[in-house]
Amino acid sequence: MPIRLKKLIGSFLLVALVVVYALVASIVAVAQLSQSGPLAHFIFFLLSGLLWVLPAMGIIKWLILEPRPKGRGNS
Repeated sequence: MPIRLKKLIGSFLLVALVVVYALVASIVAVAQLSQSGPLAHFIFFLLSGLLWVLPAMGIIKWLILEPRPKGRGNS
C-alpha cells in the first residue's frame, strides 16, 4: 500500500476513533454517573480520557510499519 494512502486512511481512522470514543464516553457518563459524586466523575473521566490512547497506539503502530519488501526469498 502506498505510504500516502496509508497515512490518509490512518488519519481518518484516528479522527473517527476520537469522535466515536468521545460520544460513547459521554453517553456512558450521562447514563451512569448522574447520581454519582465528584470522585466517581473524576475517576471515570480520568480513565476514559486515557483509555482512548490504546486503540490510537495500534493505529499509529500500523502507520509506521515498514512495508514488506517484494522479491524472492521471502517466505
